[in-house]
Amino acid sequence: MSQMPQQAALPKCPSCAEPVESGDLFCGACGYDLSVVPAAPQDQQDHPTLTMTGSGAPGDGTAGPEAGTGQAGGSGVRFDRPAEPDEYPLQAPDPRLAADAAAPADPAQVCVACRAGRVDSDGYCENCGHAQPRERDHVERESGPVAAVSDRGLRHHRNEDAFAVGHTTLPDGTPAVVAIVCDGVSSATRPDDASLAASQAAGDTLLAALPRGTHPQQAMHEAIVAAAQAVNALAEEPATAREHAPHQNAPACTIVGAVVTSGLLVVGWVGDSRAYWVPTDRGAPAARLTEDDSWAAQMVAAGLMSEAEAYADERAHAITGWLGADAYELEPHTASFKPDRPGAVVVCTDGLWNYAETAEEMSEVVPADAAARPLHSARVLVGHALDGGGHDNVTVAVLPFPAPPQGAVSA
Repeated sequence: MSQMPQQAALPKCPSCAEPVESGDLFCGACGYDLSVVPAAPQDQQDHPTLTMTGSGAPGDGTAGPEAGTGQAGGSGVRFDRPAEPDEYPLQAPDPRLAADAAAPADPAQVCVACRAGRVDSDGYCENCGHAQPRERDHVERESGPVAAVSDRGLRHHRNEDAFAVGHTTLPDGTPAVVAIVCDGVSSATRPDDASLAASQAAGDTLLAALPRGTHPQQAMHEAIVAAAQAVNALAEEPATAREHAPHQNAPACTIVGAVVTSGLLVVGWVGDSRAYWVPTDRGAPAARLTEDDSWAAQMVAAGLMSEAEAYADERAHAITGWLGADAYELEPHTASFKPDRPGAVVVCTDGLWNYAETAEEMSEVVPADAAARPLHSARVLVGHALDGGGHDNVTVAVLPFPAPPQGAVSA
């Protein structure tokens, strides 16, 4: 007689032997994690391996019990699986993750004002609220024998000055040092970008031209022209930009630079940043090497006011020459000198010379060992400006002038 087909036996939980449905992740009776038990091959899921007890004839597929097989008493049947432990060990942690967790975090920035609070991502101290210095707020740099320092000052919210220093050799192998200092025009748009672009362009031009044999005075002229072009390029913007901000003018800055070679000193400038000569022998007179492009200088040159009267006027610092697309006409000034004794050249913005205007005043504040310690001297001069009130950004470069070669003629 025909028989009804029997339903295949359901898989059982390895822990409590309760039936479970295919696809279950946990046993409904004991909660055992079924995902850790590998599924049996499809052809064995409904036919578990059985071992019969008792002796069997060789080759008939039967065998006697073996130690440790977990024989089921009386039935002569066992499931071919190892006994389950009472507890399952937790997986060991990944040693790589443990190493990452143990790695020290980046040290937190400490406030420069209170020296105790941590600085947040916005640049303010979480303890005292003091805004932390930005990258350009205070910059110091040395290049061979020349050094420069730039500081934001005590009143301005950012540093709009920039500088470039460098050293190279002339075709005959003699050394040459270069310093460029630029002061952004605060009434113009993006004055900090203007000073940075101008100083970099001028410095790069000088360091490229001098090794080729270009005369230092001609190289200085070319450097100022290159600086002006770099600043002019900042004004190149879509026509719609001026429509949305018609009150903005083109970026602008002043520039002053110096080149020192064997027995020769060359300066160049546009605007009211200055260069001073300070001899090592303070018994010899110091000198201002540049003439300002300013309202005060024009009044003095025209004989309409004395220098003291002109620079006391509120219009004194109104500049008449600058680098920028809005400048009337570019007129680079250059001059060359042959000092007959060693000394130092001080190249600076008005943030310094406001506190040491005349050559004699500058000579008094320049350290006696300026030629031997230019970076220290630049720091001292910046400190002098800050002690005087620090009303403006202040930038100073110091270039030593060595003793001239024998037979050199002063000019």
